[in-house]
Formats: sequence, C-alpha cells, structure tokens
Amino acid sequence: MNTSYYFSNRIREPGLNLVAVSNSYPRHLPWLKEVRHYRKLCPGWSLVKDFKQRKISWDNYSEIYQEDILAKLDPEKVYNDLGENAVVLCWEKPGKLCHRRLITEWFYDRLQIKVNEL
Repeated sequence: MNTSYYFSNRIREPGLNLVAVSNSYPRHLPWLKEVRHYRKLCPGWSLVKDFKQRKISWDNYSEIYQEDILAKLDPEKVYNDLGENAVVLCWEKPGKLCHRRLITEWFYDRLQIKVNEL
C-alpha cells in the first residue's frame, strides 16, 4: 500500500488500485477514471473547513479525526477493503499536513504495516 495525491505523475500508470479518501476528488482527470471512493476514511466537511480556516490546530484536527473516524474502524478490515496494493489518495501534496498521514500512522501502530508515499 502507498499514498499519494491526485495530481501526482506517479499515479498515472494504468492498473493502479487508486482509492480516494477525501470527500471530493477531481473526477475530470483521466487517470482517476478508475478511482474507488472509500468514504469510511473521509474526514467530515466541518472538520476540514475548521482546519483550513484555522479555527482548529493540526493537533485538534488529528485528535478529532482519530476519535471520530479511525477509532470506530477495524484497521485490518480497512486494510483488506483497500487492498494490499492500494494507493490512498487525497488533495494534499507530500509534506503538507494531511489525514492520509494519520491513516499511515494508524496502519503502522495497529498492524505494523508501513505505508509509503509514492
């Protein structure tokens, strides 16, 4: 399993198991024609909005995401649902604060599975 963002050149190869974990994604991009949407990992719109508008800090965002989303999910089931060869996608470029980083930490903490950025 890997992570990336929607505009990465690395995800344009045919045959990748692309999985969107954001509320929206750019459906018009030809390389995202086959993307699956895994809504169980999507942060709520209000959480995203509060963070983007700087109403809450990254620490608050992280805590809320972990409590409201990750704590209610079985990491083994989610990993199996996504597929071992999944590429988990959202909007943020590598290095930006992003919930896909929280997902990778969750997989490592719970399953000892290291998920890399493409």
